[in-house]
Amino acid sequence: MKYTAKAPAILLLEDGKIFHGKAAGKIGTATGEICFNTGMTGYQEIFTDPSYFGQIVVTTNVHIGNYGVNNDEVESDPTEGRTGSIKIAGLVCKQFNEFHSRKRSNGSLKDYFVNDNIVAISDVDTRAIVRYIRDKGAMNCIISSETSDVEVLKEKLSKVPSMAGLELSSKVSTKKPYFFGDANATYKVAVTDYGVKKNILRSLVERGCYLQVFPMKTSFEEMMKWKPDGFMVSNGPGDPSVMLEEVATIKKIINSSVPTFGICLGHQLIAEASGISTFKMHKGHRGINHPVKNLITGKSEITSQNHGFGVKAEDVAKVKNMEVTHINLNDNTIEGLRYTDRNVFSVQHHPEACPGPYDSRYLFDDFITMIASVKRKEKKTVVSA
Repeated sequence: MKYTAKAPAILLLEDGKIFHGKAAGKIGTATGEICFNTGMTGYQEIFTDPSYFGQIVVTTNVHIGNYGVNNDEVESDPTEGRTGSIKIAGLVCKQFNEFHSRKRSNGSLKDYFVNDNIVAISDVDTRAIVRYIRDKGAMNCIISSETSDVEVLKEKLSKVPSMAGLELSSKVSTKKPYFFGDANATYKVAVTDYGVKKNILRSLVERGCYLQVFPMKTSFEEMMKWKPDGFMVSNGPGDPSVMLEEVATIKKIINSSVPTFGICLGHQLIAEASGISTFKMHKGHRGINHPVKNLITGKSEITSQNHGFGVKAEDVAKVKNMEVTHINLNDNTIEGLRYTDRNVFSVQHHPEACPGPYDSRYLFDDFITMIASVKRKEKKTVVSA
């Protein structure tokens, strides 16, 4: 194996901070909001997660690319304009491994990035970058391996919109409805696709669900024509507060008798539909080691997270038929909500969590139990009538 010399690259933050490194992936320029993920593994799942659309990710683990890529470990389908499934806008890492050593891999991360036109910068002090973002907060940035002219880069960066107030789900939502799973499965679940991860779909299918995944603009009435037993309100990128049409649809879902489960952006949209505001977090939560306490059971869980917006606790207290079910043990932000008078609940973290941890996967079982309970009641009502 022969390593090729790397071209110089530059990372420029919105406030003028500069980091110099080496080119990785495609030679070019990329912009987006910079954020960091503390996970030690699962980089391919991170790169293909639609919730990262529009963001440049800093990985805190030193070695990225050492186990290559595998076709079975992607979280999304290709989007318009891209041949592959990568959703991040760009990557910042310490060491970008061009060669890999896993037998199950289908190729190198370098080829994966080049084929999907993803720009990256390596050989930078990622610890310093993460500490800087933690202090200053998430902000827009630009990385380039084709020019080092700071003034040119500043001009390009000045045109990048802020993540606050930005709707991005339409960039990653399916354009047409599609089915997922076994048509003879026990339950039918309608999935509102705001950027749904494949492992959410797989987790439902494993529990006896047949899914129809709907584009984000699909009306409640159109989805109800399929007569679903449950609704999954999916994860996705962007600011939930500007998704007014989707919030109106979710209000109808909440007011129906159909069991509903929301994850991440879905959690935030359910909150917005319930009169609970969301807010842009200082730096967000991204990683696979975030401690969350289940207030119902009293147990703590290690969770996978990826979000830059949160739910306002003071607003939750104003909704009499809503209760907090989970809190983040790092900063006490709200991680779970449920209605006390209807079959609707949501969590901020990701219970499908691949490559892990699996502490919160019971939430899918809770959803299935809820669906089954409603169906039994409906059956008894029909029989008694």
